[in-house]
Amino acid sequence: MTLQQGLAFGLIALTIAAFIWGRFRYDLVALVALVAGLALGIIPAEAAFDGFKNDVTVIIACALIVSAAFARSGIVELAMRRVLPLLKTEQSQVPVLTGAVTLLSMVTKNVGALAIMMPVALQVARRTGSAPSRLLMPMAFGAMAGGMVTLVGTAPNIIVAEVRQEVMGQPFGMYDFAPVGLALTALALVFLAFGYRILPKNRQGATSLNAALAANAYSTEVSAPDDWPPGSMTVSALVDCGDREVRITALIRDGQRRTGPRGNVVVKPGDVLLVEGEQQALEAFIARSRLKLIRENRPIAIDNGAEDIAIVEAVVGRNSPLRGQSIKQADLYGQHGINLLGVSRSGYELTQQLRTAKLSPGDIVLLQGAEQGLPTALKALDLLPLAEREVRLGSGRKQFLPVVVLTIAMTLVGFGAVPVAVAFFGAAVVIVALGGLKIREAYSALDGPLLVLIAALIPVSDAIQQTGGSDLIAGLLRNLFVGLPGILAIGGVMLASMAVTPFLNNAATVLIVAPIGATLARQLGFNPDPFLMAVAVGAACDFLTPIGHQCNTLVMGPGGYRFSDYPRLGAPLSLLVLLAGPPLIVQIWPL
Repeated sequence: MTLQQGLAFGLIALTIAAFIWGRFRYDLVALVALVAGLALGIIPAEAAFDGFKNDVTVIIACALIVSAAFARSGIVELAMRRVLPLLKTEQSQVPVLTGAVTLLSMVTKNVGALAIMMPVALQVARRTGSAPSRLLMPMAFGAMAGGMVTLVGTAPNIIVAEVRQEVMGQPFGMYDFAPVGLALTALALVFLAFGYRILPKNRQGATSLNAALAANAYSTEVSAPDDWPPGSMTVSALVDCGDREVRITALIRDGQRRTGPRGNVVVKPGDVLLVEGEQQALEAFIARSRLKLIRENRPIAIDNGAEDIAIVEAVVGRNSPLRGQSIKQADLYGQHGINLLGVSRSGYELTQQLRTAKLSPGDIVLLQGAEQGLPTALKALDLLPLAEREVRLGSGRKQFLPVVVLTIAMTLVGFGAVPVAVAFFGAAVVIVALGGLKIREAYSALDGPLLVLIAALIPVSDAIQQTGGSDLIAGLLRNLFVGLPGILAIGGVMLASMAVTPFLNNAATVLIVAPIGATLARQLGFNPDPFLMAVAVGAACDFLTPIGHQCNTLVMGPGGYRFSDYPRLGAPLSLLVLLAGPPLIVQIWPL
């Protein structure tokens, strides 16, 4: 072993130890490792920032933006709306919800797919009384399994494709992972459809700050537009349109108010409805019913094209000039250029028009205005903004835009017209440019720690190859597997990847293990492809801990899971993948 190899191994060992210790953030550890590699001379200065311009980083970033656009569009809820009422028991909920998130993770990043489907699952659990702990972990595992099917479904596939580019001069294509991935995903879905019974049933999930804030029921006004088809909708039908999570507290027609209108009352063009519900439920209700939010159409004056329109929640203070005034008297739009979209008042149901309702200290108001002008208005009106969270009421949805753009991008990739990185970069830009996602939402969708982790570790892992460390480790492994069937070597590589990834980020695992697997294949005289596939599968199947993969971490709080719950369901599933994976890989990718 040379000095350079020893320094590279020592750096990797210390990096892994820091990851396992968990005292410091993953991205900070990766950045410190990059700086240390530069200081030790094992990473050339000109290669220090190769990770930030690598296709892997670009693809993951753009996949996160596309996933956020899917979540914003509401297309998934629309597609599943007719199915959800049929899911009355866990026996039907687990297979359907897990299958849906699995399919979605094949075309978007798996953690994005899970983030889209989690609110749907929690809504189903709340409506039917099912335990979220029985639903969420199978969905997380399904998302990880579905991510194995396409190049962009999970970070390990993207990184393995890049390693193949370096080793063989040609990366894996978008759908090269599909034969192995589909078979293993089908196996996982069958297991999860029955294995969820292993999970605890009566766990209480933690309530996040966003969930606590979202519990505020807002009252707002909507109107039936002039082109509203006469006789097309009754009050009862509109309530069903909101999945019975939105209440219609009053109907105003020709200046006459009907409090608590009966379900058989037909809504006519020009009618004004006072509705109440959580802001996310109101947003979905307005999008589905095609009613118009009153005051949303008042134009907000902005100083420059770079400024955005924002929506904030704020509490009316004790000394606020709004105290005791109605919205009409306050003239918020005329005096401050802001629109009031809704009011939340604890313990009191608003049944009069918002413009005549008098505000009281403690009321929560939902305001729309220019991003730079809102702070001044809040200060002048003595309104205390609530903790920052995403509020979308009053902002439109473009339901089919992400689907159309992503379909075009994946078709171009499938025909080899453009590289994957270019296709997904173009898709992300087009979605934002056409209004499918605000630029601020696009930046928020980027997982900065993950992107920095990958970008910083790419040069660190390259140091193992550049110093000859991969050849050294592969030589030791060759002595272990020489003379044995190649399928055992593939199983060994998969097991190593599967064993390491629960304690590291799966992207870090692939960056370290994939080059070693490719070198081992060559020294044994085998094709590197099945070994790289084994690394990708092992790293993607992180079913044993809540810390190795974001999907597992995402469901831990809402599901009320403990650390020990993960291996309870994940260990048998990992064993199934480990037994079925190597023969399947060898069948598809011959040695």
